[in-house]
Amino acid sequence: MNDKITVFGKTIKIASAPNTYIIINKPINVLSDIKDHRGRKKIIDLVDYPGYLFIVGRLDFKSEGLILLTDDGEIANQLTHPRYEHQKEYHVLFNKKPTRQEIDKLRNGVKLRDGYTTLPADVKELSTTPDGTWIEMTLKEGKKRQIREMGGALKLHVKRIIRTRIGPIDIGSLKPGEWRKLSPEEIGRLKRSCSLK
Repeated sequence: MNDKITVFGKTIKIASAPNTYIIINKPINVLSDIKDHRGRKKIIDLVDYPGYLFIVGRLDFKSEGLILLTDDGEIANQLTHPRYEHQKEYHVLFNKKPTRQEIDKLRNGVKLRDGYTTLPADVKELSTTPDGTWIEMTLKEGKKRQIREMGGALKLHVKRIIRTRIGPIDIGSLKPGEWRKLSPEEIGRLKRSCSLK
């Protein structure tokens, strides 16, 4: 049932509250979930917001970086569903420098243990340190623990994963545990990337 409010015979339209869009830099050892029966710290615990928010771009417990939180179900669905192929960018620390053949496999698709072959990805080497080699990987899909599984299939141990971008939104200067609301300009870019006004 829809109620109407009229004043002097004119129907008054009540504007709905605008949606909320939050960017957060998830630290390691924080769960990308709303609830946890084991009492671990959750991503939602880091944000001072009273309403329900969808978690867009979940990361595993040991991974870190950009996650979006929103009460906009359409945006959440578009950015989460693999058929839309929205880009997600990661900085990945491998224990050793991948060979040219291993880089080619990461770019062209890696056959995982379950038989699935990953979609082609953009891959470039960033730097080599005493801890290992940093690689930038841009994926258009998001299978559970995909980067760790890709590394495992090539005998490359993944030491760190930091997501730096989802679609047109990048992490910027946010430190681990910090969050902020998206600016109107960022919201516009996000909606345009999802073909929404």
